[in-house]
Amino acid sequence: MTHDSTQLPDALRARLRRDPLWEFALALYGRDGVEAACLSLQDEAGVDVCEMLWHCWLYHHGLTCDAPPDDTRRWQRDVTAPLRRLRRALKAEAQDDAGVAELRRTLQKAELQAEREALSHLQRQALSGRGIAPLPTPPPAPLEVLANRLRLRKARDLTKLKMLISQLDPSKGPR
Repeated sequence: MTHDSTQLPDALRARLRRDPLWEFALALYGRDGVEAACLSLQDEAGVDVCEMLWHCWLYHHGLTCDAPPDDTRRWQRDVTAPLRRLRRALKAEAQDDAGVAELRRTLQKAELQAEREALSHLQRQALSGRGIAPLPTPPPAPLEVLANRLRLRKARDLTKLKMLISQLDPSKGPR
């Protein structure tokens, strides 16, 4: 597979299908400290959590992607982000109003479904091979790969990214 290839070897494509991005993301997000690191990077550094988890999944499988996921970024901006803003805006009011609390729960479910769809878009991009390339051998450190892909440079952001990476052990993955 060349750097600009749109063809993934069948064995690699099958491996990616056996380890769906959604399930990988849920497992990683549920590990100690990952949720807090992700939300902090989202709120303070503008990182898209779905895109970050996708890059972690790709790294886990010995891959990287140079093609920006523009369709997913549009989806996140136009669908997921407005749901998140509405849900957050109703937080205080939901404390005192059962109807608003129910609406907020509905928005939370819709936001989660929108994120699942974003991850589905990203997995389809990976399976298509568009912009996907194998990591060099030996692979660069995950901090280098992820910080570059996510454009993180500030020390506080890199510290949070390191925390997330501490929960990602590619040596035990299916690579």
